[in-house]
Amino acid sequence: MKVRKLLAMGMAVVLTCSSLLLTGCSGSDKKEETGDGASTAKTEETLSEIMVTYVTSPLNVPSIVERNHEIFAENMKDLGIEQVNYSEITSGADQTQALASGDIQFLYAVGATSVILSAANDADIKIISMYSRSPKAFCLFSQDEAISSPEDLKGKTIAGPQGTILHELLVAYLASAGLTVSDVNFVNTSIPDAMAALSGGSVDCALLAGAAAYNATAAGSHLVTNGEGFVDGTIVCATTQEFYNDHPQVVEKFLEAQQDVLDYMSENEAAVQQETADNLDLDLSAVEEMYEYYDFDMSVRDSDIESMKSTMEFMLETGMIENEVEIEDLVIR
Repeated sequence: MKVRKLLAMGMAVVLTCSSLLLTGCSGSDKKEETGDGASTAKTEETLSEIMVTYVTSPLNVPSIVERNHEIFAENMKDLGIEQVNYSEITSGADQTQALASGDIQFLYAVGATSVILSAANDADIKIISMYSRSPKAFCLFSQDEAISSPEDLKGKTIAGPQGTILHELLVAYLASAGLTVSDVNFVNTSIPDAMAALSGGSVDCALLAGAAAYNATAAGSHLVTNGEGFVDGTIVCATTQEFYNDHPQVVEKFLEAQQDVLDYMSENEAAVQQETADNLDLDLSAVEEMYEYYDFDMSVRDSDIESMKSTMEFMLETGMIENEVEIEDLVIR
Protein backbone atom coordinates (compact mmCIF):
# COMPACT_ATOMS: atom_id res chain seq x y z
CA MET A 1 0.00 0.00 0.00
CA LYS A 2 2.78 2.43 0.87
CA VAL A 3 4.53 1.60 -2.41
CA ARG A 4 1.39 2.36 -4.36
CA LYS A 5 0.94 5.68 -2.60
CA LEU A 6 4.55 6.65 -3.26
CA LEU A 7 4.19 5.74 -6.93
CA ALA A 8 1.00 7.78 -7.25
CA MET A 9 2.66 10.77 -5.60
CA GLY A 10 5.65 10.47 -7.88
CA MET A 11 3.51 10.41 -10.98
CA ALA A 12 1.56 13.48 -9.79
CA VAL A 13 4.78 15.46 -9.40
CA VAL A 14 5.72 15.05 -13.05
CA LEU A 15 2.32 16.05 -14.37
CA THR A 16 2.29 19.40 -16.14
CA CYS A 17 -0.51 21.65 -17.30
CA SER A 18 -0.59 23.33 -20.71
CA SER A 19 -3.01 26.04 -19.56
CA LEU A 20 -2.42 29.09 -17.38
CA LEU A 21 -3.07 27.03 -14.27
CA LEU A 22 -0.11 25.71 -12.35
CA THR A 23 -0.70 22.31 -10.75
CA GLY A 24 0.72 20.36 -7.87
CA CYS A 25 -0.05 17.24 -5.88
CA SER A 26 -3.40 16.28 -4.42
CA GLY A 27 -4.34 13.70 -1.87
CA SER A 28 -7.71 12.88 -3.47
CA ASP A 29 -8.31 10.17 -6.08
CA LYS A 30 -10.97 9.92 -8.79
CA LYS A 31 -12.13 6.74 -10.55
CA GLU A 32 -11.62 6.64 -14.30
CA GLU A 33 -13.36 3.97 -16.35
CA THR A 34 -11.28 2.12 -18.95
CA GLY A 35 -12.50 0.67 -22.24
CA ASP A 36 -13.33 -2.73 -20.71
CA GLY A 37 -15.43 -1.20 -17.92
CA ALA A 38 -12.76 -1.52 -15.26
CA SER A 39 -11.93 1.40 -12.96
CA THR A 40 -8.49 2.77 -12.28
CA ALA A 41 -7.38 5.34 -9.72
CA LYS A 42 -6.58 8.78 -11.08
CA THR A 43 -4.81 11.39 -8.99
CA GLU A 44 -6.73 14.66 -9.15
CA GLU A 45 -4.72 17.77 -9.94
CA THR A 46 -4.76 20.67 -7.49
CA LEU A 47 -4.74 24.22 -8.77
CA SER A 48 -2.24 26.69 -7.42
CA GLU A 49 -3.97 29.71 -8.99
CA ILE A 50 -7.25 30.71 -10.58
CA MET A 51 -8.45 33.57 -12.76
CA VAL A 52 -11.66 35.46 -11.93
CA THR A 53 -13.28 38.31 -13.84
CA TYR A 54 -13.34 41.72 -12.16
CA VAL A 55 -16.04 44.03 -13.49
CA THR A 56 -17.15 47.04 -11.44
CA SER A 57 -19.85 48.38 -13.78
CA PRO A 58 -22.80 48.86 -13.54
CA LEU A 59 -22.49 48.97 -9.73
CA ASN A 60 -20.90 45.64 -8.89
CA VAL A 61 -20.44 46.19 -5.18
CA PRO A 62 -19.66 42.52 -4.38
CA SER A 63 -16.72 42.53 -6.82
CA ILE A 64 -15.28 45.69 -5.27
CA VAL A 65 -15.66 44.34 -1.73
CA GLU A 66 -14.27 40.92 -2.62
CA ARG A 67 -11.12 42.20 -4.27
CA ASN A 68 -10.42 44.89 -1.68
CA HIS A 69 -10.68 42.38 1.16
CA GLU A 70 -9.21 39.37 -0.72
CA ILE A 71 -12.09 37.15 0.30
CA PHE A 72 -11.65 34.66 -2.56
CA ALA A 73 -7.95 34.34 -1.81
CA GLU A 74 -8.57 33.73 1.88
CA ASN A 75 -11.15 31.01 1.21
CA MET A 76 -9.08 29.27 -1.46
CA LYS A 77 -6.05 28.83 0.80
CA ASP A 78 -7.61 25.70 2.30
CA LEU A 79 -7.36 24.05 -1.12
CA GLY A 80 -3.74 25.02 -1.69
CA ILE A 81 -4.60 27.76 -4.17
CA GLU A 82 -1.91 30.36 -3.63
CA GLN A 83 -3.04 33.07 -6.03
CA VAL A 84 -6.33 34.56 -7.22
CA ASN A 85 -5.81 36.63 -10.37
CA TYR A 86 -8.27 39.08 -11.89
CA SER A 87 -9.22 39.82 -15.48
CA GLU A 88 -10.96 43.13 -16.20
CA ILE A 89 -12.81 41.96 -19.32
CA THR A 90 -16.06 43.90 -19.59
CA SER A 91 -17.55 42.55 -22.84
CA GLY A 92 -19.90 39.64 -22.22
CA ALA A 93 -18.85 37.96 -25.46
CA ASP A 94 -15.17 38.28 -24.56
CA GLN A 95 -15.84 36.93 -21.06
CA THR A 96 -17.58 33.79 -22.28
CA GLN A 97 -14.90 33.25 -24.92
CA ALA A 98 -12.15 33.48 -22.28
CA LEU A 99 -14.04 31.03 -20.08
CA ALA A 100 -14.43 28.56 -22.95
CA SER A 101 -10.72 28.78 -23.76
CA GLY A 102 -9.74 28.04 -20.16
CA ASP A 103 -8.02 31.40 -19.66
CA ILE A 104 -10.57 32.22 -16.94
CA GLN A 105 -12.14 29.82 -14.46
CA PHE A 106 -14.94 31.95 -13.00
CA LEU A 107 -17.09 34.70 -14.48
CA TYR A 108 -17.94 36.76 -11.41
CA ALA A 109 -20.68 38.93 -12.94
CA VAL A 110 -21.72 38.18 -16.51
CA GLY A 111 -25.05 38.98 -18.11
CA ALA A 112 -27.46 36.08 -18.51
CA THR A 113 -27.87 37.21 -22.11
CA SER A 114 -24.19 36.49 -22.77
CA VAL A 115 -24.41 33.09 -21.08
CA ILE A 116 -27.43 32.06 -23.14
CA LEU A 117 -25.76 33.27 -26.32
CA SER A 118 -22.65 31.24 -25.49
CA ALA A 119 -24.66 28.12 -24.66
CA ALA A 120 -26.70 28.46 -27.86
CA ASN A 121 -23.40 28.30 -29.74
CA ASP A 122 -22.56 25.01 -27.98
CA ALA A 123 -19.95 26.46 -25.62
CA ASP A 124 -19.34 24.73 -22.30
CA ILE A 125 -20.81 27.15 -19.75
CA LYS A 126 -22.80 26.69 -16.53
CA ILE A 127 -24.44 29.12 -14.14
CA ILE A 128 -23.45 28.38 -10.54
CA SER A 129 -25.14 31.30 -8.76
CA MET A 130 -26.83 34.65 -9.22
CA TYR A 131 -24.88 37.89 -8.96
CA SER A 132 -27.56 40.58 -9.15
CA ARG A 133 -30.88 41.73 -10.56
CA SER A 134 -31.32 45.43 -11.38
CA PRO A 135 -33.69 46.41 -14.22
CA LYS A 136 -33.66 50.12 -13.29
CA ALA A 137 -29.86 50.27 -13.53
CA PHE A 138 -29.79 49.64 -17.30
CA CYS A 139 -30.64 52.71 -19.38
CA LEU A 140 -30.72 54.31 -22.80
CA PHE A 141 -29.75 58.00 -22.90
CA SER A 142 -29.73 60.74 -25.50
CA GLN A 143 -28.77 64.41 -25.60
CA ASP A 144 -31.84 65.05 -27.73
CA GLU A 145 -35.06 65.27 -25.70
CA ALA A 146 -37.05 64.76 -28.89
CA ILE A 147 -35.98 61.10 -28.79
CA SER A 148 -38.61 59.69 -26.47
CA SER A 149 -39.98 56.56 -28.18
CA PRO A 150 -38.68 53.49 -30.03
CA GLU A 151 -39.85 55.00 -33.31
CA ASP A 152 -37.63 58.02 -32.69
CA LEU A 153 -34.56 55.75 -32.75
CA LYS A 154 -34.99 54.74 -36.38
CA GLY A 155 -31.85 55.67 -38.31
CA LYS A 156 -30.06 56.91 -35.21
CA THR A 157 -26.53 55.91 -34.13
CA ILE A 158 -26.50 54.12 -30.78
CA ALA A 159 -23.39 53.04 -28.86
CA GLY A 160 -23.10 50.30 -26.25
CA PRO A 161 -21.61 46.89 -25.40
CA GLN A 162 -22.75 44.09 -27.70
CA GLY A 163 -23.97 40.78 -26.28
CA THR A 164 -24.92 42.27 -22.91
CA ILE A 165 -28.07 43.15 -20.97
CA LEU A 166 -27.80 46.66 -22.38
CA HIS A 167 -27.83 45.23 -25.89
CA GLU A 168 -30.86 43.16 -24.95
CA LEU A 169 -32.57 46.32 -23.62
CA LEU A 170 -32.06 48.06 -26.96
CA VAL A 171 -33.44 45.08 -28.90
CA ALA A 172 -36.45 44.77 -26.57
CA TYR A 173 -37.20 48.49 -26.68
CA LEU A 174 -37.06 48.55 -30.48
CA ALA A 175 -39.17 45.40 -30.70
CA SER A 176 -41.93 47.08 -28.67
CA ALA A 177 -42.52 49.24 -31.78
CA GLY A 178 -41.95 46.47 -34.32
CA LEU A 179 -38.38 47.58 -35.03
CA THR A 180 -35.08 45.68 -34.98
CA VAL A 181 -31.43 46.58 -34.53
CA SER A 182 -31.14 46.74 -38.31
CA ASP A 183 -33.32 49.86 -38.14
CA VAL A 184 -30.59 51.72 -36.23
CA ASN A 185 -26.83 52.12 -36.53
CA PHE A 186 -25.60 50.13 -33.54
CA VAL A 187 -21.94 50.66 -32.61
CA ASN A 188 -20.31 48.10 -30.31
CA THR A 189 -18.36 49.97 -27.59
CA SER A 190 -17.60 49.73 -23.90
CA ILE A 191 -19.79 51.68 -21.47
CA PRO A 192 -17.13 54.39 -20.88
CA ASP A 193 -16.62 54.80 -24.63
CA ALA A 194 -20.37 54.98 -25.20
CA MET A 195 -20.67 57.71 -22.58
CA ALA A 196 -17.76 59.65 -24.08
CA ALA A 197 -19.29 59.37 -27.55
CA LEU A 198 -22.63 60.65 -26.24
CA SER A 199 -20.98 63.59 -24.50
CA GLY A 200 -18.92 64.38 -27.59
CA GLY A 201 -21.93 64.28 -29.89
CA SER A 202 -20.62 61.51 -32.15
CA VAL A 203 -23.62 59.27 -31.39
CA ASP A 204 -27.31 60.00 -30.90
CA CYS A 205 -27.82 57.63 -27.98
CA ALA A 206 -25.79 55.59 -25.53
CA LEU A 207 -26.56 52.44 -23.56
CA LEU A 208 -25.33 53.08 -20.03
CA ALA A 209 -25.65 51.40 -16.67
CA GLY A 210 -24.86 51.93 -13.00
CA ALA A 211 -22.46 54.76 -12.24
CA ALA A 212 -22.28 55.83 -15.90
CA ALA A 213 -26.06 56.13 -16.01
CA TYR A 214 -26.12 58.15 -12.81
CA ASN A 215 -23.42 60.48 -14.13
CA ALA A 216 -25.29 60.92 -17.40
CA THR A 217 -28.40 61.94 -15.50
CA ALA A 218 -26.40 64.35 -13.35
CA ALA A 219 -24.88 65.87 -16.52
CA GLY A 220 -28.34 66.56 -17.89
CA SER A 221 -28.62 63.76 -20.45
CA HIS A 222 -32.14 62.72 -21.43
CA LEU A 223 -33.31 59.30 -20.20
CA VAL A 224 -35.07 57.60 -23.08
CA THR A 225 -35.88 54.43 -21.14
CA ASN A 226 -34.59 52.09 -18.44
CA GLY A 227 -34.92 48.32 -18.20
CA GLU A 228 -38.20 48.17 -16.32
CA GLY A 229 -40.67 46.17 -18.39
CA PHE A 230 -37.97 45.18 -20.89
CA VAL A 231 -35.19 43.32 -19.03
CA ASP A 232 -34.68 42.06 -15.49
CA GLY A 233 -31.02 42.99 -15.52
CA THR A 234 -30.05 39.45 -14.58
CA ILE A 235 -26.34 38.98 -13.91
CA VAL A 236 -24.93 35.59 -12.93
CA CYS A 237 -21.73 33.79 -11.94
CA ALA A 238 -20.53 31.05 -14.26
CA THR A 239 -17.92 28.39 -14.87
CA THR A 240 -17.71 25.40 -17.21
CA GLN A 241 -19.09 21.90 -16.67
CA GLU A 242 -15.59 20.55 -17.25
CA PHE A 243 -14.10 22.72 -14.53
CA TYR A 244 -16.95 21.85 -12.17
CA ASN A 245 -16.41 18.12 -12.79
CA ASP A 246 -12.63 18.36 -12.33
CA HIS A 247 -12.62 20.75 -9.37
CA PRO A 248 -15.91 20.56 -7.44
CA GLN A 249 -14.24 21.65 -4.20
CA VAL A 250 -12.93 24.82 -5.83
CA VAL A 251 -16.43 25.67 -7.05
CA GLU A 252 -17.81 25.02 -3.57
CA LYS A 253 -15.19 27.33 -2.08
CA PHE A 254 -16.03 29.99 -4.64
CA LEU A 255 -19.68 29.86 -3.60
CA GLU A 256 -18.77 29.95 0.09
CA ALA A 257 -16.62 33.00 -0.56
CA GLN A 258 -19.41 34.66 -2.52
CA GLN A 259 -21.70 34.23 0.47
CA ASP A 260 -18.98 35.62 2.76
CA VAL A 261 -18.88 38.73 0.56
CA LEU A 262 -22.64 39.19 0.89
CA ASP A 263 -22.47 38.65 4.65
CA TYR A 264 -19.78 41.31 4.92
CA MET A 265 -21.88 43.70 2.86
CA SER A 266 -24.90 43.11 5.08
CA GLU A 267 -22.94 43.63 8.28
CA ASN A 268 -21.06 46.71 7.06
CA GLU A 269 -23.48 48.45 4.69
CA ALA A 270 -22.44 52.04 5.41
CA ALA A 271 -18.74 51.24 5.14
CA VAL A 272 -19.31 49.23 1.96
CA GLN A 273 -21.17 52.09 0.32
CA GLN A 274 -18.35 54.47 1.17
CA GLU A 275 -15.82 51.95 -0.13
CA THR A 276 -17.77 51.67 -3.38
CA ALA A 277 -17.95 55.45 -3.73
CA ASP A 278 -14.19 55.71 -3.25
CA ASN A 279 -13.47 52.96 -5.79
CA LEU A 280 -15.77 54.36 -8.46
CA ASP A 281 -14.98 58.02 -7.72
CA LEU A 282 -18.65 58.76 -6.97
CA ASP A 283 -20.38 60.86 -4.37
CA LEU A 284 -21.61 58.77 -1.47
CA SER A 285 -25.15 60.02 -2.11
CA ALA A 286 -24.98 58.57 -5.63
CA VAL A 287 -23.99 55.14 -4.36
CA GLU A 288 -26.67 55.23 -1.66
CA GLU A 289 -29.32 55.98 -4.29
CA MET A 290 -28.17 53.36 -6.80
CA TYR A 291 -27.61 50.72 -4.12
CA GLU A 292 -31.39 50.46 -3.78
CA TYR A 293 -31.70 49.35 -7.41
CA TYR A 294 -29.80 46.10 -6.79
CA ASP A 295 -30.72 42.69 -5.43
CA PHE A 296 -27.47 40.81 -4.78
CA ASP A 297 -29.00 37.60 -3.40
CA MET A 298 -26.92 34.77 -4.88
CA SER A 299 -29.55 32.02 -4.77
CA VAL A 300 -31.06 30.95 -8.08
CA ARG A 301 -34.80 31.39 -7.67
CA ASP A 302 -37.54 29.86 -9.78
CA SER A 303 -38.34 33.41 -10.89
CA ASP A 304 -34.76 33.74 -12.18
CA ILE A 305 -35.20 30.58 -14.24
CA GLU A 306 -38.43 31.92 -15.70
CA SER A 307 -36.81 35.28 -16.42
CA MET A 308 -33.94 33.60 -18.28
CA LYS A 309 -36.43 31.47 -20.21
CA SER A 310 -38.18 34.64 -21.31
CA THR A 311 -34.85 36.13 -22.34
CA MET A 312 -34.00 33.00 -24.30
CA GLU A 313 -37.35 33.03 -26.10
CA PHE A 314 -36.90 36.69 -26.89
CA MET A 315 -33.41 36.06 -28.27
CA LEU A 316 -34.83 33.33 -30.49
CA GLU A 317 -37.63 35.53 -31.77
CA THR A 318 -35.29 38.40 -32.58
CA GLY A 319 -32.63 36.23 -34.22
CA MET A 320 -29.97 36.82 -31.58
CA ILE A 321 -29.69 33.02 -31.30
CA GLU A 322 -30.75 30.19 -33.60
CA ASN A 323 -30.77 27.25 -31.19
CA GLU A 324 -32.97 26.82 -28.15
CA VAL A 325 -31.29 26.50 -24.76
CA GLU A 326 -32.65 24.42 -21.87
CA ILE A 327 -32.26 26.92 -19.05
CA GLU A 328 -32.71 24.32 -16.29
CA ASP A 329 -29.81 22.34 -17.74
CA LEU A 330 -27.71 25.49 -17.88
CA VAL A 331 -27.93 25.98 -14.10
CA ILE A 332 -26.02 23.91 -11.55
CA ARG A 333 -28.07 24.06 -8.35
